[in-house]
Amino acid sequence: MTSHRSHAPASSRRARGFTLVEMIIVVLIISVLAAIAYPAYQNHVVKTRREAAKGCLLEMQQFMERFYTTNLRYDQTTPGGVAVVLPQCQAGQDVTRHYQVEFDGAVTRTAYRLRAVPQGRQAYVDTYCGTMSINNQGVKAKTGAETVDYCW
Repeated sequence: MTSHRSHAPASSRRARGFTLVEMIIVVLIISVLAAIAYPAYQNHVVKTRREAAKGCLLEMQQFMERFYTTNLRYDQTTPGGVAVVLPQCQAGQDVTRHYQVEFDGAVTRTAYRLRAVPQGRQAYVDTYCGTMSINNQGVKAKTGAETVDYCW
């Protein structure tokens, strides 16, 4: 019995799988996309943490104004003169892990200043705004290289 099957020569058979060149091109494309996406992601994380800190500062400013409305002064909570203690921000750990929100200097009868100081990695990467602050008149400030409008 003779078989009449036609065998194609090895050179005309279609190879299955990827060549090394194709794999290198795919890895190169993925590397370029990652090199663009990762810094953008990190920038977004820094901005999000900064926004949470700003929200906390504004929340604490509202607390102080409510306190003033009730007591007609900023600097005490009881007739005995116990110092004002800021409550925990509603943002909680989103802020406290990356910013320390506190009074900037002494609280007086008629004035206060709040600040959010970046902590840990946030202090290292957020050089645009740095420490942000707001006072009892609503004046906003920052220590970084950017403008107040950019940071606030």
